Amino acid sequence: MKNILRLTVILMFAYLSGTNAQSISLFNGEDLNGWHVDVPEMDDNPAARNPFIVRDGMLVSLGTPGGHLITDKIHKDYRLEVDYRFAGKPGNCGILVHASTPRALYNMFPKSMEVQMMHNNAGDFWCIVEDIKVPDMEKRRGRPEEWGITEGKKRRIRNLTEKSEHKPGEWNTMIIECLDREVKVWVNGDLVNHGYDCTADEGQIAVQAEGSEVEFRKLELTPITSLSD
Repeated sequence: MKNILRLTVILMFAYLSGTNAQSISLFNGEDLNGWHVDVPEMDDNPAARNPFIVRDGMLVSLGTPGGHLITDKIHKDYRLEVDYRFAGKPGNCGILVHASTPRALYNMFPKSMEVQMMHNNAGDFWCIVEDIKVPDMEKRRGRPEEWGITEGKKRRIRNLTEKSEHKPGEWNTMIIECLDREVKVWVNGDLVNHGYDCTADEGQIAVQAEGSEVEFRKLELTPITSLSD
């Protein structure tokens, strides 16, 4: 029954978004057209592999070497639906929204707002030289004097629930809505985060290679004019 209810919530998003705009797939199932790779190790090491590949019609982040697969286009005011699963041992990955300046943090991460996919932490926000506010900031981020958006600062904002992810190896659906300066996130139908007053309202979208192999079978973007409930 719970799974049926979650599916119902997911199917209602198109109705609740307030738009009849056509959805587009960011991944064509064949190659990385429309994306570019930013992997520091590939700069000077001819033997370094590209950690982003296409396998069996899916986009795969192999996890290492670390880096990002970034859309060529800038996107604004959209709903992004992502189906993903950890192909082996579950670990770390993420989707970055409002990405801009490359390698702005630790000479690796583009300036952006990360929506975490790390196992058991899906839906956390990580501030990467951008910032965002949420209710209960001190409870979910720590002491205000430690907050920040650069190296050594409290950049993590915990999600609302850690019980939304499916078992390792099973598919998860993450929905991210970005409208103006708000970002809302659902995992398998559960609202897991809602931020406002984000310091950016548009940018590229990026997929991480951050240690674990992750398969993506859907990366679908739909323009929106209102946020879902």
